[in-house]
Amino acid sequence: MSDFDYREKRFENDIEEYFITKGGYQKGNPKAFDKEKALDIQTFIEFIKSSQPKQWERYQKIYGADSETQIVDRFCREVRHIGLLKVMREGFTDRGIKFRIVFWKPETSINETTNAQYNANILHCTRQLHYSLVNNNSIDMVLFLNGIPVVAMELKCQFTGQNVFDAIKQYKQDRAGKDTILQFKNRILVYFAIDLTDVYMTTRLEGNNTYFLPFNQGSNGAGKVGGKGNPNNPDGYDTSYLWEKVLCKDRLLEIFHKYMHLDKEKMIFPRYHQSDVVTKLLEDVKVNGSGKHYLIQHSAGSGKSNSIAWLAHRLAGLHNNNDEKIFQSVIIVTDRKVLDSQLQNTVYQFDHVAGVVEKIDKDAKQLRNAIEAGTPIIITTLQKFPVIYKEVHSTNKRFAVIVDEAHSSQTGDAAKKLKCALADTDKVLEEYAELEQNSKDYEDKMLEEMAAHGTHENLSFFAFTATPKEKTLQMFGIKDKQGKYHPFHIYSMRQAIEEGFILDVLKNYMTYKMYYKIAKSIKDNPELDTAAGVKAISNFETLHPHNISQKTAIMLEHFRNVTRHKIGGKAKAMIVTASRLHAVRYLLEFKRQIEDKKYTDLDVLVAFSGEIEDNGTVYTEEKLNKNKSGETIKEKALPETFHTDKFNMLIVAEKYQTGFDEPLLHTMFVDKKLSGVKAVQTLSRLNRTMKGKQDTFVLDFVNSAEDIKNAFEPFYEQTVLEQETDPNVIYDIKNTLDEYCVYQQTEINHFAEIFYKNQLNSGRLQGELKPALDRFNALSKEKQELFKSTLARFNRIYAFITQVCRLFDKDIHKFSIYAKFLYNFLPKGGQDKVFVDDKVFLEYYRLEKDFEGEIKLESGKEEVKPITGEAGRKEKKKDQLSIIIDKINEKYGTSFTEMDKVILQLQNDYEIQDKWHSYAQNNDKKTFMLLFEKDFPNMAAARYEQNEKFFVQMFSEPEMMRYVMENLGAILYERLKK
Repeated sequence: MSDFDYREKRFENDIEEYFITKGGYQKGNPKAFDKEKALDIQTFIEFIKSSQPKQWERYQKIYGADSETQIVDRFCREVRHIGLLKVMREGFTDRGIKFRIVFWKPETSINETTNAQYNANILHCTRQLHYSLVNNNSIDMVLFLNGIPVVAMELKCQFTGQNVFDAIKQYKQDRAGKDTILQFKNRILVYFAIDLTDVYMTTRLEGNNTYFLPFNQGSNGAGKVGGKGNPNNPDGYDTSYLWEKVLCKDRLLEIFHKYMHLDKEKMIFPRYHQSDVVTKLLEDVKVNGSGKHYLIQHSAGSGKSNSIAWLAHRLAGLHNNNDEKIFQSVIIVTDRKVLDSQLQNTVYQFDHVAGVVEKIDKDAKQLRNAIEAGTPIIITTLQKFPVIYKEVHSTNKRFAVIVDEAHSSQTGDAAKKLKCALADTDKVLEEYAELEQNSKDYEDKMLEEMAAHGTHENLSFFAFTATPKEKTLQMFGIKDKQGKYHPFHIYSMRQAIEEGFILDVLKNYMTYKMYYKIAKSIKDNPELDTAAGVKAISNFETLHPHNISQKTAIMLEHFRNVTRHKIGGKAKAMIVTASRLHAVRYLLEFKRQIEDKKYTDLDVLVAFSGEIEDNGTVYTEEKLNKNKSGETIKEKALPETFHTDKFNMLIVAEKYQTGFDEPLLHTMFVDKKLSGVKAVQTLSRLNRTMKGKQDTFVLDFVNSAEDIKNAFEPFYEQTVLEQETDPNVIYDIKNTLDEYCVYQQTEINHFAEIFYKNQLNSGRLQGELKPALDRFNALSKEKQELFKSTLARFNRIYAFITQVCRLFDKDIHKFSIYAKFLYNFLPKGGQDKVFVDDKVFLEYYRLEKDFEGEIKLESGKEEVKPITGEAGRKEKKKDQLSIIIDKINEKYGTSFTEMDKVILQLQNDYEIQDKWHSYAQNNDKKTFMLLFEKDFPNMAAARYEQNEKFFVQMFSEPEMMRYVMENLGAILYERLKK
């Protein structure tokens, strides 16, 4: 046996040894396994006989010598009918005799009978289980519960050149049969792929469609700030938490009993951070009792709904060491209807008892009755809370309050209002009611009230949020010796992104400054569409019709050229506006341009609350939203309608910026100042993952990259933002790379020639890279790392720039192709060489340009830093230069000085003449434009002397004349007809 083989064997031996000596298992015999029944029949029968002797005695009187065969068949039939998990929880009945196939651990150790039943469970750890009737395949390790296979483990060891992904491949390809042991819901409930550093899991094998989730702790350990992976374990294997903390007897049976559940044909097994947070919270409550506050900072993509359901269920049944129930009721405050039904379904599977969960959907009296009746879990909205405070203090009962703060929809932040409603003073209730009637932003004020009142011994708060503000941290966080406040448990945005549960919305981010700066440095740009997109300039916090018109054109162009081709042609966009009036004018402009340009495949919806008046017309969301048949789209039906193929874009004003879950959202156009939590919540509408969704895109007309960096920094770990990209920076980076003498120009040229001649031979491409790889390997380690990071930066920035403009530089583009492949073939970590034969995705590369954007998120701060001070919000409402002026200046290279005055004066010249108002009000647009185009040269000539250079150019260039007339005429018509 080689040393490597020995090490792999040792890995298996060590896991088995733990299970047998410390994990509560016995060593299993693979030969005892019945492949057809997928059971260790002998152990199954032994458990039934020893744990339920009276039932077995009755059973034998009925079936006699066939008893063992009959009970196995009856068990198998019941499992096929309702699934193994349900049989584990409810047992099965035969001829009036009820049998249990597992006994759960009792809440307390007082009852000797229940303890003896729990100890009667028989767990086996079986190595190399040959499970199939049609082949000789074996699973490395299978865990049995009372003769029933429930957990599969495929083990790989990096010392033999294999890792966790080889185990996953094995599951997908070699475990794709219809063997009984592999049937979904009927036998094995969870499959683990394990190596020395990583763990992945799934609950359903579906061949190549099988989806494995990472089951790691996080790079700094569970509940702490970090990324994907596991921390180094100085005392053993990095993955030993799996068998020590998850698969040991007590924990595994607890998971089967109180965590696992079926959700629409999906078997849910808790991810590591989910079971970890619930376990740690329960332990703390058991020690400290009620009265503490807990902040759980779990990112989007953390599975927060399930975490809340599990926590609520466990808290409702939690007893202290004196066997006293700690909480009379668990109250969940949420605005999410999804959570209502999900909680009820999930908890019902655990207890199989109706009435455990009650949703308060009528009035405050229903809430009061539920509290008085001691309903274990109560789900309510924020508005019912003022009534609770009298019940809480008059009866002196203990409550656990779970705040689903991050999904409080458009009504505000539940975590900030909740405690005030429960506080013990009439004055606070009066202030609360008074504040509720006002239209002011009262949430910060509410937090101050909460801070003043402190904690209550009968109330424990469990606040879940992805984006805690500084005051939320102070209210619910843990204070350290330095006076800083921390969350009790963290599943960070960084970890969620790195593990692939959400997309990084900062990856492809474009701001106005960057966009404009890049455009300015282009000398030639014959692409009109690109030029139109590049000229998204000026201050966009204005309602000037020029701005609305030009931004709409840019958004439509980007949507048609980029967005609509994403996610299999189903991608959608959201336009975030500064006010309801902005939203209305945008909607009208979108509809106008869509009609003018005859885009039959685009339609747009708008979302805002209340009504808004513009030029004498009162608008509401429902008045504006119509389907193709002209029927009104009701407000409640909007999310579902937007999800259909009939609508592509949604314009919003202070609505759907939080709590809106639409995975098809790919692009966001931002025309509003965003900061802090609001920026993170708004942009995070894009981060939902789905099949075929590879990236997102943000075009921000208002906020700078620095603004977004500052907004995300407290909620990530440390956000590092690269400088605004000037296209010429790629030449600077290229010059730096040249100094390492890793490649030669002739090699770059030859590589590009092979690539563009479509000679897709990986061997030839590898051959062209080999000289560079050899030179790279000759560099010092320090220089290797510097070269690699610089090359990565070049690839990232070049990929971004080429999405915005064309450089028309063939040499740099050749180098970019070469650089992309060279980077992929460089050794990882300076040691392990990357094999090239399976790394060349030339076709995909050319068809799908995946690019990395400007805002790069990196690890850094171990804590969520409180934001000091309360900056006042100052919204700028200054009119800026017209977009038309800016576009003309950029496109034709004219002076920026007097241009604005000329164009605005021309507009005013028409607006002061009554006849042009009459023309607009009494004619259709086509007729108006004919009149306007006939008159425009005369009107322009009258202004000739005021800017001779501009008018000389305009009169000498028919295209420019047409361009000005079309844009100015269209805007005039819309303004004058009102």
